[in-house]
Amino acid sequence: MSDNQLLEVIERYLNGEMKADERKKFEVLRKENAEVDGKVVEHKLFTNLLKQYGERVELETRLNAIHDEIDVHTLKENLMVHPVWIVQLWRNHHSKISVAASVAILGVFVAMLFTGKLNPNDSTNIVELKNKVDRLDKSNTNLSRSINAIKSEKGKSTVVDKYSATATGFAITADGLIATNYHVVDGVNAVSVQNADGETYKAEVLYTEPQHDIAILKIIDKSFTGLKAVPYTFKRAESNIAEQISTYGYPDGYPAYSPGSLSSLVGQNGDSVHYKVTIPINPGNSGGPLWDSKGNVIGITDAKQSQVEGEHFAIKIRYLLNAIKNIPADSLDNKVLLNKRNTLSGLSEAKKTEKTKDFVFMVKVYN
Repeated sequence: MSDNQLLEVIERYLNGEMKADERKKFEVLRKENAEVDGKVVEHKLFTNLLKQYGERVELETRLNAIHDEIDVHTLKENLMVHPVWIVQLWRNHHSKISVAASVAILGVFVAMLFTGKLNPNDSTNIVELKNKVDRLDKSNTNLSRSINAIKSEKGKSTVVDKYSATATGFAITADGLIATNYHVVDGVNAVSVQNADGETYKAEVLYTEPQHDIAILKIIDKSFTGLKAVPYTFKRAESNIAEQISTYGYPDGYPAYSPGSLSSLVGQNGDSVHYKVTIPINPGNSGGPLWDSKGNVIGITDAKQSQVEGEHFAIKIRYLLNAIKNIPADSLDNKVLLNKRNTLSGLSEAKKTEKTKDFVFMVKVYN
């Protein structure tokens, strides 16, 4: 195999374009051939650096635009006279201020690296850089606390979470893997998930299969401590027509339970990827779990398909299970272990909904 051919194979592997059997063979090759494994690691590092550089250029452009909007002289004159104005500034730009700090740190780090001032063997420089980062982080935390104190004194509410749209997702594992639709996260700048208690956690898109409209998210928020054991299982076998089904999601930003039945084992024009269902699937329902009467997950609600055809559909769960197997091994901290014990069977619909609500999330996207 030539170097160009190997590079194409590596790109397909990292992009999740390989079939499961081909991926297993390549992973065996990586274990047996240190040179191939090294090329995979180098290529992933290189593509990540390119992506980070592109994101940094984009962020710098946005920050320059923000800087042009801020009147520094007015800020100086009104700082002490109108303290509530500080709150408004933080409310409008707090995320961008944090981004600015991050870009500054990254810029210093890259400059030191490429000028030779950051030597991996020189512990003095590394410690000095760490101290600067710690001071900046402490300063940012103190600023946040001060502004929150001002808001408390003035009786102000918390900062509004300005997300662009919402959908639904559900837990695959207790350590923070969430399933949803690909069209929900396609092209977005950031994503988070909110649980039944209203707590929001930062997440990232871990893996996608656009051809089946499936995306797998991972909660990366440091405050997330994990879930209890997932109470449902995933039914790979095909379900039966007229079977009683239900879903739970956030069709309008609020939790809602919807019952119905399985009306067809195929989607529009014989599409074998989808079930047709009697449950109305609205945009906010996108990515929600479809349960059978025993509490097994049999599908993922798909509002995009429903909006196009005017009927209602769900992606068969076996396509999610295949997607889970196709997640690159180097993208995971731990092996994905799916729950094999269903604790919902025999419960009433009300009890099942109560027991599963903590495992269904509102997915928030930001553009």
